[in-house]
Amino acid sequence: MTKRAYKYRFYPTTEQAELLARTFGCVRFVYNSVLRWRADAFHQCQEKIGYAQASTRLTALKQDPELAFLSEVSSVPLQQCLRHQQTAFKNFFEGRAKYPVFKSRKRRQSIELTLSAFKYVDGQLYMAKSKAPLAIRWSRPLPGEPSTLTISKDSTGRYFVSCLCEFEPSKLPVTPNMIGIDLGLKDLFITDQGERVGNPRHTAKYATSLALAQRRLSKKKLGSANRAKARIKVAKLHAKISDCRQDNLHKLSRRLINDNQVICLESLKVKNMIRNPTLSKAIADVGWGEFVRQLAYKAAWAGRSLVAIDPWFPSTKRCSDCGHTLSSLPLSVRAWDCPKCGATHDRDINAATNIKAAGLAVLALGENVRGMGPVSVSCSR
Repeated sequence: MTKRAYKYRFYPTTEQAELLARTFGCVRFVYNSVLRWRADAFHQCQEKIGYAQASTRLTALKQDPELAFLSEVSSVPLQQCLRHQQTAFKNFFEGRAKYPVFKSRKRRQSIELTLSAFKYVDGQLYMAKSKAPLAIRWSRPLPGEPSTLTISKDSTGRYFVSCLCEFEPSKLPVTPNMIGIDLGLKDLFITDQGERVGNPRHTAKYATSLALAQRRLSKKKLGSANRAKARIKVAKLHAKISDCRQDNLHKLSRRLINDNQVICLESLKVKNMIRNPTLSKAIADVGWGEFVRQLAYKAAWAGRSLVAIDPWFPSTKRCSDCGHTLSSLPLSVRAWDCPKCGATHDRDINAATNIKAAGLAVLALGENVRGMGPVSVSCSR
């Protein structure tokens, strides 16, 4: 058994929207207040505040008569936000993340509810301090009773609920198909068989509309109702781009997982690559990191193998026929002839072929093969 989140859109009543607005505000206030208190204690006294002390601080805040509004909402999301803050500080001190930042009311709002703050009865979800069930658009059934709910409101005003449930992943039938793919910008990926899956370039598709909406937003008076309306228009365009990208990546990753037993690809350092001032926008738009993430967890659920090749492996410069490696190969060269065996290679197809060969070698032997250089493997069987 493993845990999986099922996300649905829902449409709150006026009463529920007001309750959620108060809860979002209280969670944001508690998070920011405790974060400021912890930051001051660290900078002034070099004292690290833990979760137990932060929880005591929350109790003191709720006892303040001027902060009586904190008692008007469920106490569970207030406690959960402190747990999330503790995780953020742990990641910071262990070097995995940046210093925690303050929450803004203009960005995505979310709260987490445990079993004591919601009920799941006869296929309906009820949150604490609300008698009516949430009007959820059930796009797919839940596999069981949820253990945790995450209710969120994005910057466009849409409400979502994410239900964390236990489920048993079903393994797909074993297939002899194996594939190597090379990720790119002109094409999202190219297979060793020569198939090219184009890059939809969602940001470029909506670039004109987005530029117009942002230009109009910049001319609105700060704090005005018209500026708020213009901000929502910009947010809706960004949400449209993000939704289109996610939908496309899910469809492609699902097709690859369904059709292939082994998928070999190159492990890219996207965070480093995105620093390129010329290609950063295109790299961010194509979504390499999200695509690989989806392949990884879907492979684990389906019983497939995902092999990640070391980024320093010379897949592009290496001849897939004789193994000769060029000293350099400019990005502008899309096809080249091997000086040793004379074979003509398409740059991308040759890279995908080499990635597949290296991935299968590592999957079979678990070590370097024929001087191919260091490779790493991440398999889910």
